[in-house]
Amino acid sequence: MIKYRVCSLVMAILSCIAIDAYAMTNAEKGLVIAKNQVAKNEGWEDSKSKVQMVLTSSNGRTYERDINIRNLENSDDGDKSLITFNKPLDVKGTAFLTYSHINKPDEQWIYLPAVKRTKRISSKNKSGPFMGSEFSYEDMSPFEYEEFEFTYLREEELNGEVCFVVEQRPKDRYSGYSKRVVWVDKSEYRIHKVDFYDRKNDLLKTLNNKNYKLYLNKYWRQGVSEMVNHKTSKSTKLNWIDYQFGNNFKPSDFNRHSLKRVR
Repeated sequence: MIKYRVCSLVMAILSCIAIDAYAMTNAEKGLVIAKNQVAKNEGWEDSKSKVQMVLTSSNGRTYERDINIRNLENSDDGDKSLITFNKPLDVKGTAFLTYSHINKPDEQWIYLPAVKRTKRISSKNKSGPFMGSEFSYEDMSPFEYEEFEFTYLREEELNGEVCFVVEQRPKDRYSGYSKRVVWVDKSEYRIHKVDFYDRKNDLLKTLNNKNYKLYLNKYWRQGVSEMVNHKTSKSTKLNWIDYQFGNNFKPSDFNRHSLKRVR
């Protein structure tokens, strides 16, 4: 289940050279960077991870949740992801499924055990908060570069890494954002920071990814993701405890009709 929408890692390296060696418009340069992000991260097939979610209120009070996240690469379309909540008891059994797509809106469903019902998340409502966190439903979708228009802005050092800074404008008219500004390091195409701007073009949230670790000698994964809401002073931190690859997941493991039975 490996995506080949970008030809190969070799093509990504050649594109990286082209960024510096040839004249391109800022839109073309931004698109090449996005394609390189995808190409550098192809071939992992599937993964699962344990995550501690820490919600912090504006007065500093914290709430913890334990979740599992599973992901599956899709050779024909966007990737699939499944999030299940284990603790605390008031959210235990909640399951959230996303089918990301390349040329049409993503599909999302959430199973709520309290009402024993699976609810489809409308495209018009995906800017809403995901389970009371500072991440929106939209934020939980895997990245597909076909869903954005890009503009290269500049190079800038961040966290000791020289980064491309790229503006991403969602093509989906129901997106909760007017744009995202992303810091992607030149060395490995890891995302270190994302500024999210609301529909009024005001800075709404900032995501910071830290503590990257290399898996299988090829795939970089962050150890911490923290989203800060500048409007409410609330934040949500995801502590990624463990990543495992090669789980032999199948498309049937990501079945929206069986969300209530997912463990």
